[in-house]
Amino acid sequence: MLTKIREKAQGAFAWGILIIICVPFALWGIQNYLDTGEEAPVASVGDKDFFQRDVNKAYEQYSQNLQGLTINEQTLKAQALEKLIKDEVLLQYVHDKGLVTTDDTAREFIQTLPYFQVDGKFDEKRYKTMLGLQKMSSAEFVNRIKNALIMEQFQRSIIDSSFATKYDVESFFKIQNQQRDVDYVTVTVQKLTEQPSEQEIEAYYQQHQDLYQIPEQVSVEYIELSLEDIAKTIAVTDDKLKAFYEEQKDQYTTAERRKISHILFAINDKVDEKAALEKALKAQKELANKDFAALAAEVSDDKLTAKTGGDLGLFNVGVMEKSFEDAASALKLGEVSSPVKSAFGYHLIKVTELVPGEVKPFDSVKNEVTKAYQKVQAENAFYEAGETLTEMSYENPDNLKTVADALGITIKKSALFTKDKGDGIAADEKIRNAAFTEEVLQGNNSTPIELGTDRLVVLRLLEHKAAAARELKDVKSDIVAVLLADKAKQQAVEKAGQIKTRLQAGESIQAVAAENKLQVKTVAGLTRSKEDVPLPLSQAIFKAAKPVGDKPTVFIAELPAGEQVVVSLSKVKAGVMTEDDKKQMELATKNIAKAFGQTEFNALINSLQEDADISVKAP
Repeated sequence: MLTKIREKAQGAFAWGILIIICVPFALWGIQNYLDTGEEAPVASVGDKDFFQRDVNKAYEQYSQNLQGLTINEQTLKAQALEKLIKDEVLLQYVHDKGLVTTDDTAREFIQTLPYFQVDGKFDEKRYKTMLGLQKMSSAEFVNRIKNALIMEQFQRSIIDSSFATKYDVESFFKIQNQQRDVDYVTVTVQKLTEQPSEQEIEAYYQQHQDLYQIPEQVSVEYIELSLEDIAKTIAVTDDKLKAFYEEQKDQYTTAERRKISHILFAINDKVDEKAALEKALKAQKELANKDFAALAAEVSDDKLTAKTGGDLGLFNVGVMEKSFEDAASALKLGEVSSPVKSAFGYHLIKVTELVPGEVKPFDSVKNEVTKAYQKVQAENAFYEAGETLTEMSYENPDNLKTVADALGITIKKSALFTKDKGDGIAADEKIRNAAFTEEVLQGNNSTPIELGTDRLVVLRLLEHKAAAARELKDVKSDIVAVLLADKAKQQAVEKAGQIKTRLQAGESIQAVAAENKLQVKTVAGLTRSKEDVPLPLSQAIFKAAKPVGDKPTVFIAELPAGEQVVVSLSKVKAGVMTEDDKKQMELATKNIAKAFGQTEFNALINSLQEDADISVKAP
């Protein structure tokens, strides 16, 4: 286990693995607690059936978390189904064990979900609307959330109860701080000029046509429900706008800017209240002939602000005592207060900058008020239209016209686009992912696609062009480049292999390198945190077996550009805990324990899955 942790621990001090090991139960996104279906199940766990729509929704959530990575869709869907099965196995197990949680706990959790929030706060109307779209009662949804929380509770009971001993932590650092001595030579990939034959080019083309294809393309027709568009249809009158303006006046008000300075005469063990007041009154008289900032520098007991003429910066209500704030708020620009008592002593206060607050007149912000009013009024209509859009597009899966006519929305069309790239509406990855789902490619409407919180899109296939092979004449230059690169790399691999064989036979790396006109690099005391060698090479060095006796371990590591590095590992020295390591013992113990706990939990789930009644329909 410690070795596995070590292998994943790379970087300046490998504290990433110790700090970020945190394994809360991974909810699949709210979509996976919604919707059911009547189609044939694709998998079953006991009495629980999973349908293709369950897999699709889990896949959508999975793919969003892996944006930017190129992973086969079928592979991701298989992983999504596997996760659904594991979660169900766990759910049935915790129910058998009698674990429970309360409705109140579930409701509190639901209120924290961004899915049901507007402007960062739980919105009851949005919550009910979203459940209504899925034809689900609040009680049913709460029950599903309770299931998720129970599973999390069980997972934490294992992970949080796990522990790591002092020996475990010391062993980790012995591995993490290990030092290795290596000598190595790098065989570079030489640039070749000898061109491949026509037969080689043709053979490569025939064997790798999948690499030289025009990608699969689709175009779609779609309808888009937009809060902004609905807002534009909301009728307004000056009376309604003025009433809204008065309700939202704070939004159109610039707060007063008031900057203050003070001179403090402290009350303490040496200076009583009477003496402090006398000093304040004396200073107030001196201000008739002396600059406030200069006097503050001389006599203020607040030595920190005295250096800057008593400057306290911008005045904020709620920071100081009420007596101080009342006095500071009543002063005019440049005016100095009489002595004001606080818990610290007596203050002379001066306003050094004053910009009055301002309320923007209605006429100057009428356009802004209009847009804000229309948006607020349009939100209800948007959610209602969203419900209609969802229901009608599902009930009429073979066309968009029915729902478009019902909502008064224009059906739009896109140009052809691929799964990786598109213009217009297809520039959004969510649109591209939906367009290439089996559901849409088979001719059905897509499920509603949320683009932010204020746009909802349903699309259907307009045109589908399968991937097609490009002609050889169009890709010949690319193939030539690949063949030359492959041949050059193969020559480097063969040369590195020859060097490795000679070193394993006992020849000196210096002698072999000199014969091949290569430079030997020597690194003594290499650690995982050092950057003496490229990261891929460092990882290979620390994965290599320890030398046996006086015989070094010889191996080959490949660098990203194809270079072949022949390494002779001559010495491995066990690491020791540093003073910095010892200071972090508590954190290290806690997080290594979590890693152990996660391993235990995974092993339990795998064991439960082996014993469960699971059936998966062949694709």
